[in-house]
Amino acid sequence: MARSLVDLLTLHASRQPDRTAYRYLVTGDCDGEIQDISYGRLAERSRAIAAWLQERGLAGSRVMLLYPPGIEFICGYLGCLSAGVIAVPGLPPHGRSQNHRALLRMKRLIADADAKVILGGREVMAALATMAEHLPELAEITCVATEDIPDEAAGSWREPDLTADSVAFLQYTSGSTSAPRGVMVTHGNLLDNERVITERMGHTPDVIEEYGHELFVSWLPVYHDMGLIGPVLNAAYLGVTATLFSPLHFLQRPERWLHAISRYRPHTSGGPNFAYELCLKQATPELLDGLDLSRWRVAFNGAEPVRAATLRRFTETFGAAGFRREALYPCYGLAEATLIVTGGSVQAPPTLATATGTTEAGPQGSAPEARSLDAAAVGSGRPGPGITVVIADPERQKELPEGEVGEIWVSGASVAKGYWRNALATRQTFRATLEGHEGRFLRTGDLGFLRGGELFVTGRLKDLIVIEGRNHYPQDLELSAEMSHWALRPGCTAAFSVDSGGEGEQPVVVAETAPEAAGESEKIIDLIRGAISEAHGLPVRDVVLVHPGTIPKTSSGKIQRGASRAAYLDGTLSVVGEPATR
Repeated sequence: MARSLVDLLTLHASRQPDRTAYRYLVTGDCDGEIQDISYGRLAERSRAIAAWLQERGLAGSRVMLLYPPGIEFICGYLGCLSAGVIAVPGLPPHGRSQNHRALLRMKRLIADADAKVILGGREVMAALATMAEHLPELAEITCVATEDIPDEAAGSWREPDLTADSVAFLQYTSGSTSAPRGVMVTHGNLLDNERVITERMGHTPDVIEEYGHELFVSWLPVYHDMGLIGPVLNAAYLGVTATLFSPLHFLQRPERWLHAISRYRPHTSGGPNFAYELCLKQATPELLDGLDLSRWRVAFNGAEPVRAATLRRFTETFGAAGFRREALYPCYGLAEATLIVTGGSVQAPPTLATATGTTEAGPQGSAPEARSLDAAAVGSGRPGPGITVVIADPERQKELPEGEVGEIWVSGASVAKGYWRNALATRQTFRATLEGHEGRFLRTGDLGFLRGGELFVTGRLKDLIVIEGRNHYPQDLELSAEMSHWALRPGCTAAFSVDSGGEGEQPVVVAETAPEAAGESEKIIDLIRGAISEAHGLPVRDVVLVHPGTIPKTSSGKIQRGASRAAYLDGTLSVVGEPATR
């Protein structure tokens, strides 16, 4: 029985050394330059890097990984695991090296992890060499381009002494409501979550055979849990092929994602809700004519609120290219649980919950009954095998009955060990107990409810807006705002409350608008106020329209409502009608 992904890599390299493990589209285009690596070669490169680390006595130390998107990151990551070293994936310096936010995050990660070595590509190492003035910490750290580690080093590799409780890597949270924390993910956590992903997404031996081992296409960042634990490591877990390309190439031309799915015909591919919205904007008749999405079986959607309207429109639009609504796969997870917690049923459409009950996704087409469900809550599926999900009253720490909203608590072997060097936060988040249940629970900080065994996520506990004793979820207000006018960008609205003195807390909405609507600001503001008043019975204190791309977000694309609120109060928002600031 495998004790770690290192054991499985060894197994795949011996049984199928020539099978392609990863294919990388260098330009993001299927007809552009392509790099690939076989399982035999992947094992050799991982062992060479591992041996280099072992020779320097680094087992148990933290090694930061700063790579551009590509295969070399995977070799470096698996090299760390193969050496018994704790990997710390990070965002490499890019663009202007003086980017304050990127530098600050890198400083925090280096200091918090106490990294001894930085591994990366040659270009990243060259960029780091120019940053000594801004990162004096680099003087104490060994920086190595892994391409310069020779293959011959693999011969001195020694199998590491790993247990299920050995820490494999630190997954730093993106910090939507707090400073980034390093989640300690163990080798046992990784294997368990890969088992859950495999079961929930239907990656059976028969399916793998049916798809000729072509299981994934992904543009997701590999330094985040969704892109790493999902497509990259589930491929290594199963010994299948994943086609990868850069998130920047996706953002430049979202249709590249669909072309790659059409070309390589994978079983599974996905991303956050905004990715589906970006594809909808590119959906010309010419694009649809050139696509075949009929083999796409799991179109996972998570990491941010899943919009019922997005699911409907994506099915209506791309049905012409063979996409089936049963492929839509809302899911829920978080770094503290390694990744996946709940997932939909393969070959079943998503479940929508309205105020009057639960209903399956509406019919295809633009019928009024389908559109009326656009504001419904979308189910995120059921817990994976071995995972327990309960809804708890966060104050009384008691389980709530089905249908009631409370904090989502999780237990199971996928739940991580805790936060690196943060005993207090670990105790508060990972050590909760619940009356009537054995063992410890992870407090996710997310709000939701269970209905028919399925989880519906409603928001973040810290983002909750409480006005006159009533709870309002910011994403509900944001959705109402975004649906009020075509120029409001999906997933680019922040709702929060501010103290209005004697009038108590009142909501504020900050929304990005398309440049084409520059002359309609007054009308848009009135529509937002009216939509929120009608849907939620709330008067809005202020509506601020801002330039595209200026709402604060985490590095994984989640709205930072706290940062948006701070910018509003400081008067630093990039308001439409004023010069754009970035």
